[in-house]
Amino acid sequence: MKLFIAALIAAAMWLPNVVDQPSRFSGPGVYTGTPALPVTLSMVIAGGGPSDFQTVTLVKALAGDKADAEVASLKAKFGADKVTNFVTIFPFVVSDSLKIAKAKGVALPSTPNPDPKDGKALSKALWDAGQTGHGFSVEVMLDRAVSHGIHDQVMTDIDAKYGVAKDADYHAVLNQAMHDLATVYGFNTGSSM
Repeated sequence: MKLFIAALIAAAMWLPNVVDQPSRFSGPGVYTGTPALPVTLSMVIAGGGPSDFQTVTLVKALAGDKADAEVASLKAKFGADKVTNFVTIFPFVVSDSLKIAKAKGVALPSTPNPDPKDGKALSKALWDAGQTGHGFSVEVMLDRAVSHGIHDQVMTDIDAKYGVAKDADYHAVLNQAMHDLATVYGFNTGSSM
């Protein structure tokens, strides 16, 4: 009986539209709701826009004067090759996501929210987008950015172009960068996936 009650309580803790299903790289948690497209647009603009998105531009927008220290920290933790994989793959992720979204009739809004120039507010919006009810999941954040279906297709495309190992690097480094930003800005970092 106690196990049954514990299971009910754990199930109740998932946020709306987040379900207890496995994700490819981040443990359980899949977002099945409507994408947060104004946040997605803010992230794309902060990274240089749809046609010139660059990972380092986004990191600088999010981390401000701590961007160089963040990149150095990521290289110390993961190694230069894995960080290079992250830097290389993120622009492909944005381009591929937008291409798939357009083909599916999903258009970005005309107005970003939050302001793409406000690194703290954008970091918070992205951090909040990754919340599951059981902590942060980078895959839930990416699901919320474009939808679970599009995120899943993009991962398949990454695997085909770069390989599964580099896809895993991309997710791991992005996850760490989001946790680092949450720590720097003082967001609740509780448990994570």
